[in-house]
Amino acid sequence: MRAALRAAVPALIPFVAVTLMLELVVRDGLVKSYLLPAPSAVLTAMIESRQELTTAMWKTSSAALLGFALSTLSGISIAVLLSSSPTIQRAFYPYAVFFQTVPIIAIAPLLVIWFGYGMRTVIASAFVVSIFPVIANALSGILSTDPALRDLFRLYGASRSATLFKLRFPAALPQILTGLRVAAGLAVIGAIVGEFIGGEGLGSIVDVARTQQRVDKVFAAVLLASVLGLALFGMINAISYVTLRRWHASEQGDT
Repeated sequence: MRAALRAAVPALIPFVAVTLMLELVVRDGLVKSYLLPAPSAVLTAMIESRQELTTAMWKTSSAALLGFALSTLSGISIAVLLSSSPTIQRAFYPYAVFFQTVPIIAIAPLLVIWFGYGMRTVIASAFVVSIFPVIANALSGILSTDPALRDLFRLYGASRSATLFKLRFPAALPQILTGLRVAAGLAVIGAIVGEFIGGEGLGSIVDVARTQQRVDKVFAAVLLASVLGLALFGMINAISYVTLRRWHASEQGDT
């Protein structure tokens, strides 16, 4: 607990400094409050709209988590399939890359047509945005397994499934977790975009508050979305620490 607090202090110092600076800049009139609200105004908006924001936070969290879970399962499965054959990889991986280059805001209306308004569209949006980093990192990790170890498994007659689950997948775990860190943040972004078009949640609050010129409420919703993204990122970091700390240098600290 103390170690976690010590690790958080360096990040809190610039946050507090920037918050105080913004408060002074807005209060002194150097920046108009309708362009950039004072942190105190954002806090007031969060308190006044706490029930609405809490409900929206729950909806966005649920959609982002479900979309992230789907992208994790699907992305790793696709990466395993692509790694099974160079021919399959050459045939299908370019489509995964192309899929990633399509802006989510452009296909979000199609998601509404296909899934209707509500949670399913938001989940689909989070899934679409977050799946590619999982595929790319998992595939890279699986293909980067030490050739000498692969030859050793082959020498001892290990099956393809045994080689995958006992060698290639564990060796790829650090890169898979890196992909999950990226995908976690993207899942929140995808959920927010989906809520702009056809859902409820923080994205809907941002859109409505924007039309009402409630910049303080916009910042309050965006801040909560950032907290959600950080929470997902922290969850992946915790999983990484538990699974890698005994054998991988990335979780063993400085020596």
